[in-house]
Amino acid sequence: MALTLACEPQNDMCRILADNAIPFDRRATAKEAIEMSPDGAGILILADGYPGTPTPVDLAVLEKARLKHQRVYVEFPDALPDLVIGEIHGIEWERAVVASDVFGSVQKGRILMIHGCRYVDVASPEAHIVLGRVAGFDHAVYGLPEASHPILFEHPVGGLLVATTQLSQVQTARYAPAEAWQRIWQWILSYVTQTDHPALTWHATVRPTWRRDSTLPETSETQAMRRGVQWFHNAHLFVHPDWQKEADRRVVAFPDGTGVGPEPTWPVGDGSCGMLEGASARIHPDGSQDWRYFLRNDCMGESAMALAFDHALYGSALNKTIAGNLNDFIYVHSDFAGGPRGRVDSPSFGLVRWTNADGDGVYYGDDNARSMIGTMAVSGLLGESRWNKPLLRCLLANLRTTGPQGFRSNRLTESLLQEKGWRHFWTTERTNVAPHYECWLWASFLWAYHQTGYQPFLDRPRRALETTMGAYPDGWRWTNGFQQERARMLLPLSWLVRVDDTPEHRQWLMTIAGELLQFQDDCGAIREELGPADRGSYGVPKTNEAYGTAEAPLIQENGDPLCDLLYTTNFAFVGLHEAACVTGDAALKQAVDRLAEFLCRIQVTSEARPEFDGAWFRAFDFGRWDYWASNADLGWGAWSIESGWTQGWIAAVLGLRKLNCSLWDVTQNDRIADHLGPLVAEMFPDA
Repeated sequence: MALTLACEPQNDMCRILADNAIPFDRRATAKEAIEMSPDGAGILILADGYPGTPTPVDLAVLEKARLKHQRVYVEFPDALPDLVIGEIHGIEWERAVVASDVFGSVQKGRILMIHGCRYVDVASPEAHIVLGRVAGFDHAVYGLPEASHPILFEHPVGGLLVATTQLSQVQTARYAPAEAWQRIWQWILSYVTQTDHPALTWHATVRPTWRRDSTLPETSETQAMRRGVQWFHNAHLFVHPDWQKEADRRVVAFPDGTGVGPEPTWPVGDGSCGMLEGASARIHPDGSQDWRYFLRNDCMGESAMALAFDHALYGSALNKTIAGNLNDFIYVHSDFAGGPRGRVDSPSFGLVRWTNADGDGVYYGDDNARSMIGTMAVSGLLGESRWNKPLLRCLLANLRTTGPQGFRSNRLTESLLQEKGWRHFWTTERTNVAPHYECWLWASFLWAYHQTGYQPFLDRPRRALETTMGAYPDGWRWTNGFQQERARMLLPLSWLVRVDDTPEHRQWLMTIAGELLQFQDDCGAIREELGPADRGSYGVPKTNEAYGTAEAPLIQENGDPLCDLLYTTNFAFVGLHEAACVTGDAALKQAVDRLAEFLCRIQVTSEARPEFDGAWFRAFDFGRWDYWASNADLGWGAWSIESGWTQGWIAAVLGLRKLNCSLWDVTQNDRIADHLGPLVAEMFPDA
């Protein structure tokens, strides 16, 4: 049967049909397509004006198609026979859901993403795909909501298939998951041509670098590490003086500091003005994403570490400069360590604030820890000692706000510190068995003890680790998933063995590593796992209405084939690496090798969107080998990219593997202790 498209030549469907060797004719208008096509032909009237202007529909032309027994698919129409077209609407948290059984393997209840969807409001009695706020990983677990909107339906007049949005730009707009949309488009073509069509295929514009079964080149880790570092430049994350004021404006002007990204023509900075946090998960119809304009001390410290590895391994003078400038920005040339944090008489003296937009100051212990560990690595890799004093000051500032049992609480604020004073936190008994928030500070303290011999740096984290391991697993609080708690514990347990090597401490490490690796897939991915619901801070949405209202896991239930590169896999990578180095265990080494290979495979490749090339998105579905997950998380969804947490750590561990050494070895610092006496006298005047 003949097939004719009414659209501009750049529409994805023209390219997809040609690539799949499906013959078609193309006309500029629907009138030409219908008049110039034979009786019984299939007609696709595609939305050239999307997302702003609906597709012009002449009802008389549609009537002519009916008389010629032509079947018509029209998208984003401005008129339809006997139906009223309403206003254009956009989505916030809505997703598409299959609402009938016509698509075969794409079953009823299946969830789909139409990124940046804009649709015209139409009252339709039945639909094959609807739009609504639904919870679930692959399927709408609580069914369809009462408030849903038709996206694809058959018009009652017969022979007319209507999409209230644009479905044809499926490749450019990165609709997901790809395999489901390929089946849906197979059905659409079969509908209009009244013939059986094979499933369409197309290459995603933003895709994993390697297939699951590809043979990797020997240089795959080197390539992945260098591309991972280059991504910082591709994405224009380093703020340049020419657009620093605009970046500051966008932090305030954009909702949650998130909006359209830096222009490709903007110059890339050298780190002296800081760097942006990363990419939001919001995808637009042109395939672009929003960017997060916050400057964060943790992301900058971690990213500087990755840049320093690139210099140490490959001699990049530019990345050496940027790594140094970022640390100078954190500790010297910004308000992150300034203001009350720079005054000796302030209880927040020595701390580093979380972001450039957190009010008078917010202090997460885990964020301070990751920034400091990044600085430790940069100092070692560059052979630079100029951050030793502010680094040790920050370590002591976090120590003196940690209680006798080694716990600090999830976060502190400037106002609370000013009200209570640091001695309150140093002397007050508290227990907070929440590894996500607590345990990387313990790793930092253990490192500081090894460098300085200052006994509180050992006593408090060792006590906290004993309490935490004694409470495992039922007494642990988990944040977005239980696996991330295990993953984060690996680093402090590995470094505890470094400074206090006992059979019990080794057993703690091997217990956590072993239970984490029970969930490692053959491909190397580490599957997410939820803990008991009553122990979780951010569990799965319990209703459709709760979807998108809080931070949330990427899975809906245990067993979903998903790895999280923001909260778990990234930290498991460095933790397992350190565990393998300190124990020499062959099984751990093999697990790290598999994980490294997996991360090389799923790194983003994109010619169409160079700002994502070399990145790692938060979510990866290793069952379908695609970027997919529940996107319920309020702040950091499935397609987000975190510059420090994700990109910094993955690239850095690939660098460690190339150097064939541990992070512990890289960060050794025999000069930092020079500052201990004066700083202790300043910060612990009653000692």
